[in-house]
This record gives sequence, structure tokens and C-alpha cells, in this order.
Amino acid sequence: MDLKGRRALVTGAGRRLGRAIAFGLARRGVHLAVHHFASERGARATAMEAEVLGVTARVLSADLSVAEEAAALAGRAREALEGLDIVVNSAAILERRPAFEVGPADWDRTMDLNVRAPFFVSMGAAAAFGEAGGAIVNIADVAAFERWREYPVHCVSKAALVALTEMLAKVLAPSVRVNAVAPGPVELPEEGGNEATRHLLDTTPLRRLGRPDDVVNAVLFLLESDFMTGTTVVVDGGRRVR
Repeated sequence: MDLKGRRALVTGAGRRLGRAIAFGLARRGVHLAVHHFASERGARATAMEAEVLGVTARVLSADLSVAEEAAALAGRAREALEGLDIVVNSAAILERRPAFEVGPADWDRTMDLNVRAPFFVSMGAAAAFGEAGGAIVNIADVAAFERWREYPVHCVSKAALVALTEMLAKVLAPSVRVNAVAPGPVELPEEGGNEATRHLLDTTPLRRLGRPDDVVNAVLFLLESDFMTGTTVVVDGGRRVR
């Protein structure tokens, strides 16, 4: 896929990796629908800075934990941009809660946003793309392949997102390609400290943390690679083989 002039919806684009992905697309000439829920100021800043790069950027608000809002978002993006070619499902939450402390509300909050929302956004996108088709990239996590004792629901949700990526790739082919990127230690949880950072460095074969652009480059690669679907690219500095 030639990206210049394409139109993309990026969920959770007001902060962290979503924001970096939006800028990466804008630098390639992609027009943006910048989604947010609680980060309106960040989303508006993302849109303003993207437009400096010469692309159109529209800000859309939606609570993706509400299935109806998730399902409608791609259609709204298509209307705002007069077309839609790309969706990046980046919005997610990461909550630290040991298994014996997890309640039903904790489980539902994570699964609703990390798994159910990408499903309904993607199904809405399949309709919004139209006959020309399009491409979807889900932002998973190396947690999909690891088992973190303090983050059990997060690990389950990201493993489910990898499975969802493979299922949607099968269901939506051949007109829609669906892939995922699973970042490792790129942007640390906000409650992390120096000890956590040292542990990650010591247990990552490349002995450094990743940069947001490491993830952005993987997203761009998957979007531009027309013969790839159902694939999860792990960007983790080698943690899976440590």
C-alpha cells in the first residue's frame, strides 16, 4: 500500500504510542482521524501538529468501552475524512492488579477496551472501507506471550487481541488485511520506577528500552506490505528469546 494521501483512523491518538503512530503516518502524508476519550487536549495537540506536516487531521471523541460507540467510530472517521483506508487500534488500558484482587469490574474494564473495542472498531472499519478494502493494525503487547503475575487480566486481553487479529484476518480477507504489533519495553507503565527500569534492561537481550519509533516503523511496515495478513510482529528487543 502506498501511504501518501491515504486516510487513517488511529484510536487513542492523544497520548503515548497512539500519538507517535499518528505522527508517523502524518510524516508519510496520511490524513488522520485522531481519536480520544479522556485525552482531548492531547488529541487536539496531535491534530494541530499533524496539520503542520501538510495533512488533514480531524479529532473524534468516543468511549470505546461502549460497543455501539466503537462500532460507529470508523464510519464517523470515513465521513470526517471523506474516505477511510487504514485503522490502527491503539487505545488500551494497563492496570496492575494481582489475580486474587481482580473483581468482575476490573476484568470487564480491561477486556472491554483491549479486546471488545478493537473487534467492533474493526468490523465497523470493514464496512467503512467499502469495496476498495483497507488495512488494520492492532497494537498488542509482548504480554500476549508472557505471563506477568501482577497483570493477569492485561496478559489475557493482549493474548486475546493476537487471536482476534488472526481471526479477523481470515474473516475479512481478501479485501481487508489485519495484522498486529506487539511492543515490548518501549513506554513503561506510569507507575514504574528506577528498579523496574533496571529489571527490564537486565532482562532484555539488546540491553536497552525501545523507542516509540521502533513501534511506528513496524506499523508502517505492515501497512505497506500488501502480502502480509494475520501476522503479529514482536518489537521487544529480544525479550521472548531471553
